[in-house]
Amino acid sequence: QVQLVESGGGLVPAGGSLRLSCAASGIIFAINDMGWYRQAPGKQRELVATISRGGSTNYADSMKDRFTISRDSAKTTVYLQMSSLKPEDTAVYYCNAHAFSNVYWGRGTQVTVSS
Repeated sequence: QVQLVESGGGLVPAGGSLRLSCAASGIIFAINDMGWYRQAPGKQRELVATISRGGSTNYADSMKDRFTISRDSAKTTVYLQMSSLKPEDTAVYYCNAHAFSNVYWGRGTQVTVSS
């Protein structure tokens, strides 16, 4: 099992920045890809960014110029640096991790961007 705990969400004005963190525990040696997804009220969960164990990244087109995903050297914590935030970025942001053909999810952290 992998446990994921997100942190760093909050209320920020439009144009501001936030850094989200996701700490993994459990069978961390088995974790390969990790990623961030978000879900706004009344909408489906959508991809924000992913990062492989080797550091390769993938972003949703609408966020790649403003968001940066990274991972610590121990491969147990993934970060999402968000800048130039917009009200439409308001959502619950979820971290996920792939290990042994399973996908694990955190409980999410709320990001609210005020206009």
